[in-house]
Amino acid sequence: MVRAIDQLIREIEESKWHSEEDLKSARPDVDCVHSDGFYFFDINVHRTLILIEFDEDGEATVVWVGTHQEYETVFRNNKNTIRKWLKSNEYID
Repeated sequence: MVRAIDQLIREIEESKWHSEEDLKSARPDVDCVHSDGFYFFDINVHRTLILIEFDEDGEATVVWVGTHQEYETVFRNNKNTIRKWLKSNEYID
């Protein structure tokens, strides 16, 4: 799993993503979960999900990491629940 996460970090650092379409083209496993630049990446082989925030400058911050089971427990496969979690953890207003 560490290699897959390291690979994702390398891709983010080396990327020239200028739009959500660029991101989705490079990483078909990505899902935009909030319009403020929050995306889940699904490391399929390991069923690991990583929630990353991209700011206006393209800087990436890992916000949450867990197994798919942990994701379902915390976020219930629901964008509204994700929004509430982001708000309660002061990532969004």
